[in-house]
Amino acid sequence: MPNNYLLLLAVCPEYMAPGNDYMEVPVISGEEDDVSVSISDADSKVGISVTRKAGGLPTSSVHELLECPVCTNFMYPPILQCANGHTLCATCKARVHNRCPTCRFELGTIRCLALEKVAESLELPCRYHNLGCPELFPYYTKGKHEAICTFRPYNCPYAGSECSMVGDIPTLVAHLRDYHKVDMHNGCTFNHRYVKSNPQEVENATWMLTVFNCFGQYFCLHFEAFQLGMAPVYMAFLRFMGDDNEAKNFSYSLEVGANGRKLSWHGVPRSIRDSHQKVRDSHDGLIIYRNMALFFSGGERKELKLRVTGRIWKEQ
Repeated sequence: MPNNYLLLLAVCPEYMAPGNDYMEVPVISGEEDDVSVSISDADSKVGISVTRKAGGLPTSSVHELLECPVCTNFMYPPILQCANGHTLCATCKARVHNRCPTCRFELGTIRCLALEKVAESLELPCRYHNLGCPELFPYYTKGKHEAICTFRPYNCPYAGSECSMVGDIPTLVAHLRDYHKVDMHNGCTFNHRYVKSNPQEVENATWMLTVFNCFGQYFCLHFEAFQLGMAPVYMAFLRFMGDDNEAKNFSYSLEVGANGRKLSWHGVPRSIRDSHQKVRDSHDGLIIYRNMALFFSGGERKELKLRVTGRIWKEQ
């Protein structure tokens, strides 16, 4: 029996023979995966369950039934269908101007309750299972898990340009080194000099990212100029290349000063799950007002010459 018979039942229930209280529709069968969908019509109520051999996973045939033909994402209730039984997610209804993308019939508000019941009974692997996530999740909670899955790839932490690169940490480290040409350093202490010849004219600026390999982990040192309210400031902060629960195992300090004065900061590096702009806008780092930064620079305050020192350590 063809896989799309489920959709036919949802649109044309007369295809279920009268008096047939129980019909079993095989969806997939094989040596490794064996999934069957059972549909009952007792008391005029449609009930659907999915059975799966231990260790087997629903494969592409089931996934295709639940894939929206417009956005190609998995569909969640309400799942809509046209009079011919073609389905799509409610989010895409406006995108196709209330016309079925397959047959061009008007969509209306018909829901595919049978397919929603099928989805309710499924357990699916996390979309990041190829990256190491071993878990199975009920269909309707899978998306919530994937939004916070620790195996999901990271966005490129490079600041100053919108880079679309995503990947695991080793991939991003190689990308930062080879594509963005960032400064790569080994060690847990640093002494960096930031120079700007016309600081009075700079409202927003981002200096080159620096990446440190320390305790077998990678950290990103950022330095930026921006407006804090009406005041021009400079800010230095550290981000951890990993998840937040790992970042909390480390601390770092930053110092800047001259002429007998010193500003210092002691904090916990933020995960690169948080964008550099989010960290900057939360003011979670060493903030130096421009007048103080120029005072530290010496001379006639016409050139920015700041030396920022710091270290990273692991909490016990």
